[in-house]
Amino acid sequence: MSADVNVVIVGGGLAGVACAKRLAGKPGMRVELIDRAGFQQFQPLLYQVATAELTSKDVRFDLDRLFRHHPSVNVRKDDVTAIDPGAMTVTLASGDTLTADHLVLAAGAQPNFFETPGAREHAFPLYSVEDALRVRGRVLTVFQDVAANPALVDEGALNFVIVGGGPTGVETSGALAELVHDVMPGVHHDVPCAEAQIILVDGGPTLLSAFSHESGDYAARQLKHRGVLLHLGTRVQEVTPESVTLADGTVIKTRLVVWGGGEKAADIAAASGLTAGHGGRIQVEPDLSVAGHPHVYAIGDVANIPYGDEAALPQLGSVAQQSGRWVADNIVAQSRGEAPQPFHYRDKGIMAMIGTKAAVAEIGPHRHEIHGRFAFAAWLGVHLELLSDMGSKIHSYVTWAEEFYLRPNHRSAKLLDPTRIDTPAINWDEDS
Repeated sequence: MSADVNVVIVGGGLAGVACAKRLAGKPGMRVELIDRAGFQQFQPLLYQVATAELTSKDVRFDLDRLFRHHPSVNVRKDDVTAIDPGAMTVTLASGDTLTADHLVLAAGAQPNFFETPGAREHAFPLYSVEDALRVRGRVLTVFQDVAANPALVDEGALNFVIVGGGPTGVETSGALAELVHDVMPGVHHDVPCAEAQIILVDGGPTLLSAFSHESGDYAARQLKHRGVLLHLGTRVQEVTPESVTLADGTVIKTRLVVWGGGEKAADIAAASGLTAGHGGRIQVEPDLSVAGHPHVYAIGDVANIPYGDEAALPQLGSVAQQSGRWVADNIVAQSRGEAPQPFHYRDKGIMAMIGTKAAVAEIGPHRHEIHGRFAFAAWLGVHLELLSDMGSKIHSYVTWAEEFYLRPNHRSAKLLDPTRIDTPAINWDEDS
């Protein structure tokens, strides 16, 4: 390489950071990493921030700090307003236009409300640190308000609805049930916590549809054991500020609807003009490049990545990180005049936490199935690997894992203090 190779990466999530880290220090590589927030968030653990098990700092990592020892990577905190794959340019909200030799789209995903009336306005998604803090703040505010006025229970104050029976919905339901039934009684002695209901709604007939029937059944049993009510086979028809209406006619009074009912590609995917498939995600070639644009790549949750007989790989942290590293290697290869190689994914399996010491895991390409404490240990191990690659302190994570396993109902007073979160007050007099 006789001249510097300019690589522009849009998105500082798992995929974008993995790509930038792989390119950091490579001779001749200059990387512009663009992210609106300026920090990386670890989405698999957002539900634990929402249920007061972790602080936001535990799952959020400043990009400037992450790349402070890599001068070849320049982090830009900015919005991308336009992408021109033909011209290989990215326009930023600040007015700057960047020209790339290689363009990597790693903008991630956003919630998909499927045009459900009221969902966008009144449901609480769980796709960012800010989302998680809003959910936690709403839960804590509800309990504080009920402590002051127990009559609010009759208005559905202690009904918490989770939409989506995938990993996000299952994990959030299990963790919220443990918070409400095991932790809150020791915090709010005058609140009738036994009357609280965690209600999981999904349009499919079973939980965890990407898993085996056995795993879905195990998850259902474990959630029911924790007091979670399941409404399966019916979708959400409408969300209002004080209720949820299901397609079967059921109306549930509630002031918290957590939306984990699906995701779609970030808006910049559509704005790029590139061919999109399921969920608005960008279609990519086997080498993760975009058809007709050999130097434009899409990775992570913004991409439909082909995989054997499957339509696309699932939106998993391991997929994001591996695709990021692979594209970095392909960019290096192209800069040397070599051909980029088809992506080979190392399948670590799929897994979901249901509650303390309870999880489901289907490990490896042949989906070896394990449940319970062994699956719990596998879940911890995989997340430790993902987090350590993000630059988090392994010691801190191991300490958290030990406390989570040995003292599951322990919560810091700071985590349970609603005044520490900027949460709007609830209008209990609101009419539908």
